[in-house]
Formats: sequence, structure tokens, C-alpha cells
Amino acid sequence: MAGRTGGPALPRARGALSAGVIGHLRGDGPLPDPALAQAAEPYGDDLQLALYLCYELHYRGFASVDPALEWDPALLTVRAALERRFETALRRDAPPGSGLDDTLDGLLVEPADGTGVSHFLQEHATPDRLRDYAVQRSLYHLKEADPHAWVLPRLGGRAKAGMAAIEYDEFGAGRPERVHAQLFADLMADLDLEPAYGHYLDRGHAEMLALVNLMSLFGLHRRLRGALVGHFAAVEITSSPASRRLALAMKRAGAGPAAEFFYTEHVEADAVHEQVVRHDVVRGLLDEEPGLEPDVVFGIDTTGFLEDRLGARLLGDWGAADAA
Repeated sequence: MAGRTGGPALPRARGALSAGVIGHLRGDGPLPDPALAQAAEPYGDDLQLALYLCYELHYRGFASVDPALEWDPALLTVRAALERRFETALRRDAPPGSGLDDTLDGLLVEPADGTGVSHFLQEHATPDRLRDYAVQRSLYHLKEADPHAWVLPRLGGRAKAGMAAIEYDEFGAGRPERVHAQLFADLMADLDLEPAYGHYLDRGHAEMLALVNLMSLFGLHRRLRGALVGHFAAVEITSSPASRRLALAMKRAGAGPAAEFFYTEHVEADAVHEQVVRHDVVRGLLDEEPGLEPDVVFGIDTTGFLEDRLGARLLGDWGAADAA
């Protein structure tokens, strides 16, 4: 088909939902019945991969897939069913926060027992564990800041200005070699990994796919603009201390200068971003639309919930309890 473009290869299916979406994208099979989504595990491999495939058409697409399918009505119907199942589960399962101020302040509280992926890697990094971590995070970091850009036309005034200022930094402040996605590609090269966009989709855990899908869900729906701002706040406020530990992990494991630099860059940049996102983006949004406060809290809560699920998966894979 003349409109087909490049991009990463389509992955292997993980169940009936993802198989149906892949078949439709290839042009050689029917879409799955949207009703199947209701019975699917909302955080499982099949649903999360199927949803990721739908969303990826709004980013880079896939090799040999017609870009016109981005707005295919039948595919959008399936995507809506997948989204409903995912969002309903999040609203049921994510621990509800208290007020916004308490929720934001809670992001700054480090776990007293020093648990978590960055704490573990700081003390127990090995080249294999760092590569495993980078493979998973590549599904996010190689499109870093892209999902958040969708919120810009939905903001005004102080919130828009603050968000644009942070995004400008994320996109390299006019220097292509300093775009954060490029810095992560450089990190992957230092770790002897393939840095191409989407290369490791087949190895992405369901927990990682869910985190990336969360950003796309919030970014593609104007009604969830407050949740996307909350997600963005959670990422920026928690990034600096975790990045400091990960930079040390990279250094101790001899991962290479680019691998270490990706995280040292985030230590400094995100410490500044934390203040901008709290006082300009979040407060600027709520000054104009105070009714969005519960959505901002929802975005923070769901981000923490899904990050915790990913962390538990990785620590289990690494035998963290045995190494502690």
C-alpha cells in the first residue's frame, strides 16, 4: 500500500486481543470483538499490548503498516473498549490520595526502609540488571516527553508557559544531541543494547506497557488533562533522587559515561522542574480550573500504583530478597 511507512516491526501477539489488532494492522485478519476486552485481565500482557499497539499509531507507527489506520473507526472502537477496561480498573485499584497538597508532599517522602528499584540497583547493580532495566524503560524513555506534549493546547496562561518551559528542556533546549530520548539511546549504546525506537517491545513486561499506556490514555483524552498534569508532576517530583541513585549504580557497574550522564542530567534538570511543575503547571491549571483537582490527584495516584507494580516485577526477577 502506497501510504505505508517505516517504524519498528510489529511484535508477537500475547493473546486474542493483541493477535486481532496485529492481524488488522497487517491487513490479514479481523479485529477482535470489543466485548472481549471486558473479560480480559486489565493489567495483563494481552490487553496492554493490544492497547499499546493502538496508541503507537499516534507516535511512530510500525513498519509496513498503513498510517491511515491511526483513525480507522473500527480500530478506534476496539481501542475505546480496551481503554474502558483499563481506566475502570485503575479507578478501582489505585489507592486514593488525600488532598492535593498532601499528595504532592508525599511524593517527596523517601521510603524509610530504602526499598525500590533505584535503591536496589544503587547497592546491587550488575551489567545484566542494568541492561534489563534499560530494556524495560526504553519503551518510555525513547518517547520521553512526547505524550506530555499533547496537554499543551489544553492548558492556558501560567500552566501552559510552565509546561512548555519544561518540555523545551526535555527536548534538548534546541540541541538535538541533548534531547532526553537521544540521551537514553546513548545510554543504551553504552550498555551494548540496540538503541532503535521500539526495538525491545517484544521484551516489554505488561507492567511497563501499562505505564506507557497510562501516559497515552491521559494525553489523548482532553477530559483527562488534569490526570496527565498529575502524572507529569509525579514523574518530575520523584525523578531527581531516584536519578541520583541510578547514576551511582551506572558508575559502580562501569556502564559508561553516556549511561551515567543520562541520570546525572536528570538530577539537576528535574530538581528545577519540580518547582516549576508544582507552582506553575499544577497551580496554574487549578487556578483556572479548580474542579480538576481530583483528576490531578488521580494522575499522581495511578502513576505510583503502576510504578510500584513494575518495581515489584523487576525486583522479583532480580531476586532482590536474596540480595538484600
